[in-house]
Amino acid sequence: MTNQAYKLELAQVGQDVIIWPQAKIVSPEVIAIGDSVIIDDFVFIMGGKSTQIGSFVHIASFTSITGGGELVMEDFTGLSGGVRVYTGNEDYSGGCLTNPSVPEPYRLPTRSFVHIKKHALVGANTVILPGVVIGEGAAIGANSLLTKDCEPWKIYFGSPAKAIKTRPQDKILELEAHLRQDLYDGRGNYIPKNPR
Repeated sequence: MTNQAYKLELAQVGQDVIIWPQAKIVSPEVIAIGDSVIIDDFVFIMGGKSTQIGSFVHIASFTSITGGGELVMEDFTGLSGGVRVYTGNEDYSGGCLTNPSVPEPYRLPTRSFVHIKKHALVGANTVILPGVVIGEGAAIGANSLLTKDCEPWKIYFGSPAKAIKTRPQDKILELEAHLRQDLYDGRGNYIPKNPR
């Protein structure tokens, strides 16, 4: 394995980060990554305006992040295989031409954001459209379509996704507290498994 994490000119990269060699990272200078992150082979990330990836994050194979806007993935989040995250879009209303080969003023792309809050998980092949906030602890079932914000600690499923259940907030936060006791020093600094 050839880890790209410390070869790319990322805005910031923490300890114990693995970016597999077949992952494609565009505009690394606007991408900040925390500690203990894994980005699998065949992931495509376009940095856009800015991309912030927290600690203890996994982005699985065949996921793509595009759109030119802003992405925030907080700590303990994950994107399963084949997820599509769009931080921007085209104006399809018919008032302009569309696609990246068309110059301004004939094309009017919109740049937006996607914010995935702490402990949120996104199931395989889900599509997340621009302007969506996935609340803390929310879980999104496979093959879902997110067009609106998701409430914290709910399980969503469908196209468009709807809340169907609640997740155990207390148990998850208790496990996080134990992990922080084990993996951080007394000053709150992450203790790397493989110091650089």
